[in-house]
Amino acid sequence: MSTDNLIQEIRDINLNYLMLAQHIIREDMDMAIYRLGISQEIASIIQNLSTAQLMKLATTPAMITSFRYDDVMILEMLTHEKKSTPMMHAHSTILLANQPVREIC
Repeated sequence: MSTDNLIQEIRDINLNYLMLAQHIIREDMDMAIYRLGISQEIASIIQNLSTAQLMKLATTPAMITSFRYDDVMILEMLTHEKKSTPMMHAHSTILLANQPVREIC
């Protein structure tokens, strides 16, 4: 994959993520903060972005979102089939709820 293709793929992911995040935030702010792992401040900013601002932010050549499963225990739990799926999801939800939200630097 060429660098140009990779950058375009990242921009597409950014746009899709921002559109989904904005939709979820507008539907239910509290649920969005929890599911997206973002702060109230970031959620408010995303909620109020105009279409032009959203498009401009999406063209950033770096991923806007990050991989939330940076905790080895959570990642291993979700990828191994030792527990039933509903129990596994409940356990991972509890662990994710304890992770701090991302801050704007």
